Amino acid sequence: PSFLLIGERDGEKQPGFDHGNSPTEIEHVDFTGRTVVHTTSAGTQGLANAWQAEEIITGSFCNAGAIIAYIRSRKFKQVSLVCMGTGAREPADEDILCAQFIKDSLEGKAPDFQRIRTHLRDYRSARKFFDPKISWAPERDFDLCLDLARFDFVLRVQPGENGLPTLHKLYCHKFYA
Repeated sequence: PSFLLIGERDGEKQPGFDHGNSPTEIEHVDFTGRTVVHTTSAGTQGLANAWQAEEIITGSFCNAGAIIAYIRSRKFKQVSLVCMGTGAREPADEDILCAQFIKDSLEGKAPDFQRIRTHLRDYRSARKFFDPKISWAPERDFDLCLDLARFDFVLRVQPGENGLPTLHKLYCHKFYA
């Protein structure tokens, strides 16, 4: 009862799961004291395959400010921004543009986020958010996924009790604005 199963395969919630991967679906869920077991078609697979990296954090536009602040604070000699793409099978504009946004910000450039947002709205992978026949990707998800700096933390992969990777919040109080 203290565990929540969340995730998707090809975008859709899996049988027996508490929630799918829709931010709208979990926007008002209280996760306090709960362990979330999360799986996705691409992201969690990428984490599992990056086990040799010195350090792994996850990210999106929602916590881009925290990612930028975290990377700057750590003064890494090398940073790899890895895009998982669609189903870990093909590139996805949203991943590429997020990585470019982070890279540009780290290099002191001022990315045009409104331009990125407009581009993504017109991209084919965003069509699902505006198709009333697709219930697992409500329109609100588009806005939530692009809510720049919504969260002030990064999620860092650490070994769990059973040796399995777990994600832990690391708060970063400086935001990219």
